[in-house]
Amino acid sequence: MTLVETIIALAILFIVSAGLMGLGVVAITTTENQGHLATRTAEYAQDKMEQLMSLSYGDGCEALPCITGSDTISADCVAYLVDVVCADGEAGLTPGGDLNFGSADDSYVDYLDAQGNPLGGGATAPAGWFYMRVWQVDDNTTDGALPPGIKRITVSCKTRNTVTMQSGDQLTSTLATLKTYPF
Repeated sequence: MTLVETIIALAILFIVSAGLMGLGVVAITTTENQGHLATRTAEYAQDKMEQLMSLSYGDGCEALPCITGSDTISADCVAYLVDVVCADGEAGLTPGGDLNFGSADDSYVDYLDAQGNPLGGGATAPAGWFYMRVWQVDDNTTDGALPPGIKRITVSCKTRNTVTMQSGDQLTSTLATLKTYPF
């Protein structure tokens, strides 16, 4: 009789344990996605925002509104603060870019590997990318929503994929700030 009771107790314990294992998988997946990957997308979006904020409002802008040909971002400045020209503050913030990950503007997109190391930018994603950042710079010339001397910078970062049972899921973080002239 004791042996039968022990077998029944072990069977019940096994059934309960099997049910809890599914909960453990969900907990691990959620922790990886929300606790790690979502944090990294926010961190890398913030890194790009700080790089963009360190650039000048626009070179040669002595009077408002600032609409000059020298207020540009060159293709060489995609990896901001790595290129010497960009690090010296010789590049400004040109209004443009797109927050659409599917059709990002070549000069307003870059890629990072799974550890956050820069892989460069451009329309063609490099091999091994895990994070993609796109940004947009707006000023008052497009819709008149901003007063003169203010540019809105918006940065979005997404993962290539997440840890889940379904493919194609991506985590995204978006930040926005304002940059004023002359600061």
